[in-house]
Amino acid sequence: MGISEKTHYWTSRTNLSDPTTPSGANNNAWALDSGHASDGSANNGNWRVTSGAGGQVWKVSNGSSNTLVASFVYVAKPDTDEVVMRIDNGSHKAEVKISSSNSELQLVGATTVTKADLDLDVSEDWSVPVLLRLTLDGSGNAKLYFDEIIEDDDANIHYLSVTGASSSTAGVYWGNTTGTLDWETVYLTTQGAYSPDEMDISDFVTTSFIRTGLAVVETLKASKRFYIKNHVTTSSIVYGYDLSSNMVSRLTPPTIHVVMTNATSPQFSTLAGANTEQDYSIDVYVTARGTDYKNSYRLGLSIMGEVFDELYTKTGLQGSTDSLIGYNLTFDSKMDDDEIICIHQLNLTYMKRVNMTRREI
Repeated sequence: MGISEKTHYWTSRTNLSDPTTPSGANNNAWALDSGHASDGSANNGNWRVTSGAGGQVWKVSNGSSNTLVASFVYVAKPDTDEVVMRIDNGSHKAEVKISSSNSELQLVGATTVTKADLDLDVSEDWSVPVLLRLTLDGSGNAKLYFDEIIEDDDANIHYLSVTGASSSTAGVYWGNTTGTLDWETVYLTTQGAYSPDEMDISDFVTTSFIRTGLAVVETLKASKRFYIKNHVTTSSIVYGYDLSSNMVSRLTPPTIHVVMTNATSPQFSTLAGANTEQDYSIDVYVTARGTDYKNSYRLGLSIMGEVFDELYTKTGLQGSTDSLIGYNLTFDSKMDDDEIICIHQLNLTYMKRVNMTRREI
């Protein structure tokens, strides 16, 4: 996992009224690579591409690693094997192709894999357009995520992956030359091949949840300190989406659960809010079991001490943009004769200065 850098953002974002004139700062425009201007138009907040005069395929320059996020709806199904999304980094390419039915898409590289159970024409009750995330890294590894799902609670994988095919036609492309598609949104970053847990299409979510909450998890998983490394398995260091007893009991202590509990912005630090100072509250729960409560207490405290030392020395170190500004540690106490598990709780507060100018589409 490689969480996106603080300076990384979506480098091209469509405003769904004209891909050649995107709104907002730091937003590279798309260029019409093939097709006709008359075959694209704004339609109810979407960009509709028809095939009347040959359709439209839009292009922007690539990076060595890229992430293309897009959503579209079938108005009239394109031809089978039509390429609707493509990333080509100059040595490898990965393509999303139309399949033979309205419920399937293909990820094509050196090999082809298929995803079924999709509702691409949004014909089912309560259906919404599918959100696709295509990534290609510098080594040619390609993945296609659906609706930003990586895996479920049972660790079932929900994305496709292939090795990219050899190519030299560098660029990132989206569009259609047959059928009619309503393109709901398109986002691209040429700064990395990022999964949904590494960069969200919302800059707010990326800054707060991913670069703060999930980054703490990844920092602790990479720790070489004795207790964290030897007593806590990496699979037992998790973000605490579900802290119910049913979910927590699935992991054998000692465990580390990380939770982001609060985000605030006391005041905007510049006129018009171009930059803001934001505070994030992170809770870390260390759960331990020992031969008696005292041993459980001491083991949990030793792990918690290393957690604090690791985060103090590895996170919030950019004083002008990202700082650890406070902490509070709650020590557990035995309240019941049958209690053998100890849970210590550490609360950390981070202050970040955030660039707010890369959010418009």
